[in-house]
Amino acid sequence: MYRRFILTVLASLAFAGIARSQGLANRPITLVVSFAPGGLTDIPARMIAPELQKRLGQPVVVENKAGASGVVGGSYVVHAAPDGNTMLVSGISEVQNLFYIKVPYNAEKDFAPVGKIADGPPLVLAVVSSSPFTSVADLIAYAKANPTKANIATTGPATSPAIAVSQLNALVGTKFAAVPYQGAGPAAAAVASGQVDAGFIWLPSIAGMASSGRVRILAAATAKRIPVLPNVPTLEELGYKNFDHSAFVGLLAPRGTPEPVIATLNKALNESIAVPDLAAKLKPFGMTVPPRPNTPQSYGSFIAEQMAYQGKLARLSGGKP
Repeated sequence: MYRRFILTVLASLAFAGIARSQGLANRPITLVVSFAPGGLTDIPARMIAPELQKRLGQPVVVENKAGASGVVGGSYVVHAAPDGNTMLVSGISEVQNLFYIKVPYNAEKDFAPVGKIADGPPLVLAVVSSSPFTSVADLIAYAKANPTKANIATTGPATSPAIAVSQLNALVGTKFAAVPYQGAGPAAAAVASGQVDAGFIWLPSIAGMASSGRVRILAAATAKRIPVLPNVPTLEELGYKNFDHSAFVGLLAPRGTPEPVIATLNKALNESIAVPDLAAKLKPFGMTVPPRPNTPQSYGSFIAEQMAYQGKLARLSGGKP
């Protein structure tokens, strides 16, 4: 018993020493996911957390803070202590929200980029397997015949699924209602249960339902076909232009986080995503490990590019940047 106590104390001291040497506070590191469990950012976050924990020598936990199209989680991290112990598992919503809703922060200016976790996944248009709609054309024909009834599940205002609904309405003259859910997981469940006519869903949240036959994917909202769904056409192929909704997942720390801490976190992140089986775990979800160099600077530049692209999409979908 005494020997076990001594070993526990030594292990705790070792963790504390690692934390101090890295500039991190000696307490758990929290990865804040701003949507419900089972969504676009949640799945990669839970894949990467154990790997980060091994390399940083401190507990790494994933905490979901859903609400307001991701603004609740983002606001929490913006106001967290800039010590590297609280990070936002960022995604495409951080660069979209600014063009559609009031956001109390700016993704480009109010965070310190750490690096990417993954590129992708793609957005897909899906229906429950028992649906009478076997094609996008069927769904649109129904919407035109029933303009006050047709609806599509989304992950809330200002998110890619909602933007895709607006784009589709503007392009073909339909009036699909965008039904908001607090994340891709709940939206996918609504599709699978037939609560909605269809859903624009991020692939990770609906891939299992598609493979088990619970839902049918009608099309991909991407520029190119998805390798894991080679027989699923893109909306572009079907004649619906400007649908290119591929996401990304990364880590952002509060602005003011010291550069040595950011460097430590980036190093741990790159070592974690280099683990061989991570790429294999991401593949079924239409996601890939980001290319090197995966630096804070490269992620910051990527976010700036995405801000410009999302501004163009906002104008296409009727948003007012």
